[in-house]
Amino acid sequence: QVQLVESGGGLVQPGGSPRLSCTSSASIFSLGTMGWYRQAPGNKRELVASITKGVILDYADFVKGRFTLSRDAPTDTVHLQLNNRKPEDTTVYYCHATGTSGRMDYWGQGTQVTVSS
Repeated sequence: QVQLVESGGGLVQPGGSPRLSCTSSASIFSLGTMGWYRQAPGNKRELVASITKGVILDYADFVKGRFTLSRDAPTDTVHLQLNNRKPEDTTVYYCHATGTSGRMDYWGQGTQVTVSS
């Protein structure tokens, strides 16, 4: 079982450079896709950004040009840089990973991000 440990959530102040981090208990090379989803109350969980096999980046339209996903292979970690934040970015963010075959799904516990105006 792969454990995903998230950090970096909380109250995000204007002018800051917040970053969400997710570290896998398994080698990042044993994973297929790794990234972040978010879910607002009453809504479906939706993809924010992901990286597949270390090279293929995918971003939701609502964060393109604002958020940046990166991978730090030596630490088995992905980072999500939250730039140009909007009030609607306030929600719970979940780290997600799949096995290399895509059949297994792993989730972090979720971290609250609150964008302060």
